[in-house]
Amino acid sequence: MLKKTLAALAIGSTLLSANVMAADYVVDKEGQHAFVDFKISHLGYSYITGTFKDIDGKFSFDAAKPEDSKIEFNVNTASVFTNNAERDKHISSKDFLNGSKATFVSTSVKPTGKNAAGKDTADVAGDLTILGVTKPIVVKATFLGEGKDPWGGYRAGFEGTFNLKRSDFGKQKDLGPSSDAVEMYVTFEGVKAK
Repeated sequence: MLKKTLAALAIGSTLLSANVMAADYVVDKEGQHAFVDFKISHLGYSYITGTFKDIDGKFSFDAAKPEDSKIEFNVNTASVFTNNAERDKHISSKDFLNGSKATFVSTSVKPTGKNAAGKDTADVAGDLTILGVTKPIVVKATFLGEGKDPWGGYRAGFEGTFNLKRSDFGKQKDLGPSSDAVEMYVTFEGVKAK
């Protein structure tokens, strides 16, 4: 009986300490330490690259149990910047993104080992919603590091890549098959909630 009680206490203690270790973070929008960049073929002749300037989100993370992590990310697509004001206006129009909001909500995190630099990697599955259409995607993610910052806070940072097809997300202006595939790169820091 004593053994069972001690075992139960040990398990309870382990579960409590695991819960204490997990932390909630807010994506550092104020300090502009969050980027969502894209690359897309222009008619098969060259590439257009761009970024979105208005991003926010939150996540829960524990380096000891990355599989329990959760993330929510929001992108104001009207904040697109491609270094050409007329093109940005067109991308935000009803021909393409219609000034909408894109969201990503994770559904699972599967650790995949380490990359060549020794950083932890994971496949982050989730639901991406653009123009009211939701599709499952997998982000190839890398945990870049965590620690105290010079302002008394605590941060954790990540990067990730994924590909999408414009044609999967609602009716958009057709620019031909070479301009359907979009390469995405995301990197951000989160500040630990106090």
